[in-house]
Amino acid sequence: MFLCVFFPGAGGGNDIQWCFSQVKGAVDDDVAEADIISTVEFNHSGELLATGDKGGRVVIFQQEQENKIQSHSRGEYNVYSTFQSHEPEFDYLKSLEIEEKINKIRWLPQKNAAQFLLSTNDKTIKLWKISERDKRPEGYNLKEEDGRYRDPTTVTTLRVPVFRPMDLMVEASPRRIFANAHTYHINSISINSDYETYLSADDLRINLWHLEITDRSFNIVDIKPANMEELTEVITAAEFHPNSCNTFVYSSSKGTIRLCDMRASALCDRHSKLFEEPEDPSNRSFFSEIISSISDVKFSHSGRYMMTRDYLSVKIWDLNMENRPVETYQVHEYLRSKLCSLYENDCIFDKFECCWNGSDSVVMTGSYNNFFRMFDRNTKRDITLEASRENNKPRTVLKPRKVCASGKRKKDEISVDSLDFNKKILHTAWHPKENIIAVATTNNLYIFQDKVN
Repeated sequence: MFLCVFFPGAGGGNDIQWCFSQVKGAVDDDVAEADIISTVEFNHSGELLATGDKGGRVVIFQQEQENKIQSHSRGEYNVYSTFQSHEPEFDYLKSLEIEEKINKIRWLPQKNAAQFLLSTNDKTIKLWKISERDKRPEGYNLKEEDGRYRDPTTVTTLRVPVFRPMDLMVEASPRRIFANAHTYHINSISINSDYETYLSADDLRINLWHLEITDRSFNIVDIKPANMEELTEVITAAEFHPNSCNTFVYSSSKGTIRLCDMRASALCDRHSKLFEEPEDPSNRSFFSEIISSISDVKFSHSGRYMMTRDYLSVKIWDLNMENRPVETYQVHEYLRSKLCSLYENDCIFDKFECCWNGSDSVVMTGSYNNFFRMFDRNTKRDITLEASRENNKPRTVLKPRKVCASGKRKKDEISVDSLDFNKKILHTAWHPKENIIAVATTNNLYIFQDKVN
């Protein structure tokens, strides 16, 4: 099934046509809470795509080898491995349930035949090894073929065990469990460019871990006040710089981003740079502080820029300029007049993520009504697309969607009042090397790709 839509400039100047490729997940309108997708992440080659859900499961899809006959299609993604990463727990000291929901997945660069990934829920981070097995040993001396042990006194001859081919089996095994280091809920994990350490961030603290050491971590940021009544902001996201192993950033609920250098001191309570945009007094309202809270921060692949997502916009910052972003893109400005009702139904607290394409020329983020937005940094053009099963007729052109904010609505426009705020795209991912994107609606994963001529 293919759907096409033109998006000028996304692939470096040439017109791109976005096509529907696949959709994963059940069609039912009645969605089980455990099936709601909570994170989406491509690995470094783009061959594997991992999703985590509220039921604590991780599902990994693998891209099939390209089919030479179907030249219009790249390899599809099919289920490679599914495993239960986290189980629900109970903290008896605090009488709190710990959800099994997967908050984040991060892949480690591949060093051998196996793949490794980190997954985290609110409290515990796990390092998983995903490996393949297509041979099994046969011909043990002390064991029968069915696994029963033999009496050593009955063994009269020794034989050399041999490996026999078997059906491919993909095994996921937990290699490390990093626990008991966070009092508050973990919102971010980020692997350092040294590939030996990683950070984990909760509402008030950031810890630095070594991938081989599970029983201790170093606290590198602590913004907890001595008196919790004086608490004015929380940490919302954190990420390591892609090339500079001593640099990381963290964002706050007040709309600021702090860049820290771990060479300066062991506890990075003094930031090296503070990125903050002065507020426009004309837009000041009761909701200003809520909508300025940053829900995601991502460095560009080059490491020169970083992107932040707040409730209504995406901002691109140059690391050399702290006082304002170099680019600001309005994601759904038409919702500014609806903030009161969005506050009442709690949608104003939704945490939208954002991502870069492989060449840092296009950024993508989600919106409501299962819409997602792309912004071309070179041409300054933007587009709104929809992830929907209804449009998935083969080779139908998927028209860009438009939302009518006020006044008379044109034929192909959608009124703001008819948007479905229960359908939202919070999690998106872009293939690191190709124009393939993964977009998570509530319990479905949509995969789109550019049309191959």
